[in-house]
Amino acid sequence: MKRNGAVVSEHPLPGAFTPELLVLQSGRGSRVTDVAGKEYLDFGAGIAVNALGYGRGDLADIAADQMRRLVHVSNLYATEPGLALAAKLVEDAPGAHFSTVQFTNSGSEANETALKMARLYAARTSPDGESGRRRIACFSGAFHGRTMGALSCTPTVKYQEPFAPLIPEVVVLPYNDVDTARDQLDSSFCGVIVEVVQGEGGLDRMDDRFAATLNEVCAANDIVLIADEVQTCLGRTGRLFGSELVGLRPDIVTMAKPLAGGLPLAATLLPTKIDELLQVGDHGTTFGGGPVTCAVGASVWEIVAAPDFVEQVANKGEHVAGALSALAAKHPSRLGERKGVGLLAGIRVLGDVKTGDGDASEPAVTRLMSALREDGLLTLRSGADVLRLAPPLIVTLAELDEGMAMIDAAVDRLPDS
Repeated sequence: MKRNGAVVSEHPLPGAFTPELLVLQSGRGSRVTDVAGKEYLDFGAGIAVNALGYGRGDLADIAADQMRRLVHVSNLYATEPGLALAAKLVEDAPGAHFSTVQFTNSGSEANETALKMARLYAARTSPDGESGRRRIACFSGAFHGRTMGALSCTPTVKYQEPFAPLIPEVVVLPYNDVDTARDQLDSSFCGVIVEVVQGEGGLDRMDDRFAATLNEVCAANDIVLIADEVQTCLGRTGRLFGSELVGLRPDIVTMAKPLAGGLPLAATLLPTKIDELLQVGDHGTTFGGGPVTCAVGASVWEIVAAPDFVEQVANKGEHVAGALSALAAKHPSRLGERKGVGLLAGIRVLGDVKTGDGDASEPAVTRLMSALREDGLLTLRSGADVLRLAPPLIVTLAELDEGMAMIDAAVDRLPDS
């Protein structure tokens, strides 16, 4: 292992990681510090995970107190933190039809659970006990995870190709295409999985008409409609659930990233019509819904679910939208359309830049992200060319302005194509 300041290379992590990694050491609020002592304003929040920022003493105390009493029991037993958090999620879920929660550890697992439940529902509601309704629809630009079922619904060649063959009977439809959805979705499908904002697919946002079409077609054909809210839950869009933005009425909602303040916890909200078909042993999890993660998750939920907190996020999202529009107007040759919603926002970065190695070039968004990191701003990428911003939800307006000024200055320094 080699170190160059806070950057480590030839590290003992797999080749799926980048060859060089920045080593972070601590954080406070919306800022993190690396092992060399350099501070960064974090507009990535651990890929939209650290909704309440860093250095939260209240969450640390809750976790430590629970660890002293009980760390793990498996799903053979229940704990008060798990029961309490499940009750909160059911109570605040976007629809009165949700009755139970399946806890897991990650967004991929939550989506795996949802896909299994769609198949189970179709099988157990067919008259003869078996069902030909096994098809699952996903959409262009989607990202639902890297486990085999979730990956099968993530139609990106570079992610899927090395692991083929994937699960069968998955159909990819164009995102936001009302006519195709009406034409293709029929009673041969057991499930549809969709994101309100495509977090990894360029931050495209669901159209209201598309949401209404999915509601209508899925209800008419008894298709289980799954809302992947792994990135859009807990207020990130300016609503507690992203589905509320567009009027999507899902049968199942999957949640993960910010749910336990940085600890691994995911949840799949299930409706009564599916829960009443489940039998003991149909699904399970060893670590999901443990007492420590659920104790922290209950506190996170109480903070974020408060109406004034979500309203503040919506206001910050409007502030970001205005700032990004202003940057696009100032740099029309480098910045394109504004993307996303709330504090899951971004902007298209146009063109390529030369690398200095002959005629080689790289996407301008890659160079921009590197420059921003050098300047002390951590950002994300979405799709091929979108700079993605997902800061902690507790970020201040002053910090947002600070970050936007850094983006402005870094775009100014980008070399010509």
